[in-house]
Amino acid sequence: MMQIQIINGPNLNLLGVREPEIYGNFSFEEYFSQLATQYPTIRFSYFQSNIEGEIIDKIHETGMTFDGIILNAGAYTHTSVAIHDAIKAVAAPVIEVHISNVYARESFRHQSLLAAACKGVIAGFGLGSYQLAVEALRMKNEE
Repeated sequence: MMQIQIINGPNLNLLGVREPEIYGNFSFEEYFSQLATQYPTIRFSYFQSNIEGEIIDKIHETGMTFDGIILNAGAYTHTSVAIHDAIKAVAAPVIEVHISNVYARESFRHQSLLAAACKGVIAGFGLGSYQLAVEALRMKNEE
């Protein structure tokens, strides 16, 4: 059974409440349940933290044994060399995701310090960005 770790960074614990015009009205827990139902042959694990070091620890913990990591590092995407280095240190492919189209937002969101360490980047498809990342990891796993 394929194992995928989903890691969400700062403020994503407020999905469904925070700026619903950008991030929608669903909590991630609601979406996670739907995703797990849609892919019964994949074992998903979910982790969220507002703390950079905890995100790094989770990448280290799962990055050598899971088949892939879906990472929405939130604002750390634009600031964290440490998360970049953690991604490069593990064997699992990491897909960077964003709910919003970061390129249609403030200019500081246009640069990702993580993208170069990731297998790919998906942005702008709402919570569906996670599903697209699952599909990318499934294709990678079938290679």
